[in-house]
Amino acid sequence: MSKTRIDKWLWSVRIFKSRTIATEHCKSGRVSVNDHKAKPSSMISAGEMVHVHKNGYQFTFEVLKIIEKRVSAPLAQEAYQDLTPEEELNKYENWFSGKARPEVRERGAGRPTKKERREIDSFKGDFILLTSEKG
Repeated sequence: MSKTRIDKWLWSVRIFKSRTIATEHCKSGRVSVNDHKAKPSSMISAGEMVHVHKNGYQFTFEVLKIIEKRVSAPLAQEAYQDLTPEEELNKYENWFSGKARPEVRERGAGRPTKKERREIDSFKGDFILLTSEKG
């Protein structure tokens, strides 16, 4: 097969956990092919450059093979070449190093309630995701 949908390819080579997530990223403009924003139904072929904005990182991939069905991770890595610069992958490590202080809660306040926990998590936002997930 010489062409396939971009959302299907992103899911099959394991860039995204589900096809729905890949489709949402395409719809929101966080995926581009050859410097043009890609709709989920955009067709790609071998040799094209795919740029994905995911979790605060800008990934760049070159399509080597077209795959339509999800395959194992070693087989999926043969379908693309990761051209993401090393500085992009390490940008948050350099920014966060040595800046975090331990969290402090007032004495006697006890454990946070569910509501307080949700507020804390929303306040922290994506920063925790960025440091724990590398792709």
